[in-house]
Amino acid sequence: MASIYILSDHGKLTKKDETFVFVQSDETKTILFPFKTKQLVIMGNVSLSGDALRLLAKYKISTTFLSSNGRFNGKITFGDGKNVFLRQKQYKILDNPEESLKIARSIVVGKIKNQISFMQRIKRKNDSSEQLVLDSINAIKNTLDNAQKADDIEKLRGYEGLAARQYFSVFGYNIQCEWAEFKTRSKNPPRSNVNSVLSFLYTLVMYRVESALEAQGLDVCCGNLHAINYGKQALVFDLMEEFRSAIADSVCCALFNLGTLNKDDFEVKMFSEDDIDYPLDEGQLGDEQEENSNMAIQAVLLTKPGIKKVIAAFETKMDTLILYQPTGQKLSYNKIIYEQAEHYKRVISGEETEYKAYYFK
Repeated sequence: MASIYILSDHGKLTKKDETFVFVQSDETKTILFPFKTKQLVIMGNVSLSGDALRLLAKYKISTTFLSSNGRFNGKITFGDGKNVFLRQKQYKILDNPEESLKIARSIVVGKIKNQISFMQRIKRKNDSSEQLVLDSINAIKNTLDNAQKADDIEKLRGYEGLAARQYFSVFGYNIQCEWAEFKTRSKNPPRSNVNSVLSFLYTLVMYRVESALEAQGLDVCCGNLHAINYGKQALVFDLMEEFRSAIADSVCCALFNLGTLNKDDFEVKMFSEDDIDYPLDEGQLGDEQEENSNMAIQAVLLTKPGIKKVIAAFETKMDTLILYQPTGQKLSYNKIIYEQAEHYKRVISGEETEYKAYYFK
């Protein structure tokens, strides 16, 4: 079974017999088999017939709706969510600051260790900037030591943020493509081509982690590291942290370094504070915002051909077999994410005493 992506501004998903039929504006038709579909991701303005919705429900195919820019619009899920006892245990841990901090600390430590592994790769490839990268590695190692000793969730979040700044201060050195732009991490919307690819890849990782957690019957809003809020999928954001460098960052760099992406795969758009597809981060417009509420900011986004290239590279990465230390077996990243979700569930259930984040080398 596979994750199926539909990219279209004018299309319709219908049903014929026991298959889906996607009809594009030029009447071109694509047949999709539900028994081969694990998840459906629809990007753009695509309508669904009632029969298609019923077929999705019959096969319990989770469907995510994204804007043409990759922004989340909504989701249809058909999970049962019957394990109230498991969720009750999640809530008990949430009410236990010490246990919740223990899990959160493991996640942050795992994320930083993966960032260090990635930075060491950068150092080996860049003789001219080796000392600069080495200084950043030493700095982030110090942050790791502090994170391992953090006795407060706010301190831990602060160390995570500091590590991220140290990490992204040298991230651009791993991209050899001359026209690739990366000065600092920016999002909602991304202001450079590298940030555009990173944001989209993080979105894809997020939905893969979400599916794995839902398959375990876990409440995805009940996290430990990220602050909980109404409707916020804090647990998804928690567990995806350990996969950012291993999956998304690696794929992003490869797409530029191998020449898979080119300048034509990006477009520049202007977004305002009130934009629906890409609401700006708080304070992003600066102090002049109050004087002129119509101010806009320039964003760099992937085009449809660019999106297809990123998706193809992402799916290839997700199918790559690598050694998974806990089992001593070679598994795909798809399977590893599910293994980590199962591991988290066992910790919540009391079958294991400590959550151990995924490390890559």
